[in-house]
Amino acid sequence: MLSRLINFLKACCRSSADRYVHSGTDSAGRQDGLFWYKDSGQHLLGEFSMAVVQANNLLEDQSQIESGSLSLLDSGPYGTFVGVYDGHGGPETSRYINDHLFQNLKRFAAEQNSMSVDVIRKAFQATEEGFISLVAQQWLTKPQMASVGACCLVGVICDGTLYVANLGDSRAVLGRLVRATGEVLALQLSAEHNASIESVRQELHSMHPDDPQIVVLKHNVWRVKGLIQISRSIGDLYLKNAEYNKEPLYAKFRLREPFTRPILSADPVISVHELQPHDQFLIIASDGLWEHLSNQEAVDIVQNSSRKGSARRLVKAALQEAAKKREMRYSDLKKIDRGVRRHFHDDISVIVVFLDSNLVSRASSLRGPSVSLRGGGMNFPAKSLAPTPT
Repeated sequence: MLSRLINFLKACCRSSADRYVHSGTDSAGRQDGLFWYKDSGQHLLGEFSMAVVQANNLLEDQSQIESGSLSLLDSGPYGTFVGVYDGHGGPETSRYINDHLFQNLKRFAAEQNSMSVDVIRKAFQATEEGFISLVAQQWLTKPQMASVGACCLVGVICDGTLYVANLGDSRAVLGRLVRATGEVLALQLSAEHNASIESVRQELHSMHPDDPQIVVLKHNVWRVKGLIQISRSIGDLYLKNAEYNKEPLYAKFRLREPFTRPILSADPVISVHELQPHDQFLIIASDGLWEHLSNQEAVDIVQNSSRKGSARRLVKAALQEAAKKREMRYSDLKKIDRGVRRHFHDDISVIVVFLDSNLVSRASSLRGPSVSLRGGGMNFPAKSLAPTPT
């Protein structure tokens, strides 16, 4: 059955990735069919690399890097902000986060004239509240907005400190040099909020002791209320406020029993790490990467090649593994168009941030050129078959 499907796809799905290559200026990244990448760039504290591959009909992943002032004030603080936002149910929430989270962070950093856990938490809260307002405004005309959400993973490097804030199941991994052996080991900095993890299921049961159906094993996958795998997110208001869990929302999202307190949370888990000279680089990526690569495999790929193109190599390695799992060639996988491609892998977004210890140690005095870049993708209308060549 699988071989017939693959043959059909090879014959019929001559993807836009094969037909069109969009080459932009290097500063804005390059588009090659469903693959967008920025092989190399300079942020305040070193180099960076970004890559995105689209699988869904509309790209649901969003990502960004912002470097320079982290405040609305010229006085700073200064540093680097990176974010990966993995949407589900549609692209609206991840796009909203891309447009608003960093601006909210700059606003609260200006109020406190510093970077802190409190600044980041307030930025997440303001972004969630802003999206709630948007859903409320559109409830009568676009009620399905209440069923759209996004995982949200952020890294902020400021004054020699790395803050990692997470909602959902994207992941941040640090590459740390072991001087005694010369190895670079993977250190996971984020904890995932996915019901497949026993500790997450236990947390949900403890928060909802009166609901034996708070997590349900459905088609061999653990899901919150049988609907969604993640327990924390931006959006997904249909599982946070009963006002959005009724008609005209689609019946498949409506719960049979009313609920009085939020089932999902928008409170991020934030960790703080004082960077050391042996901390080499940070990888942050949506779960589409980690479905196919282990933490150490990803770190080895970055460490064992040149910095330029490191994010693109990570995505390619994940796609090669996805093809291998389906007993097909990578070259054939690349021919499959968006939408159909989702049966083989998810949208994948990766940012690799290299850490120059000399720059990190004197970050508070740096006033380098600012960087503002968003991960690309092909956000053309869902019914079109391919992008218009340029």
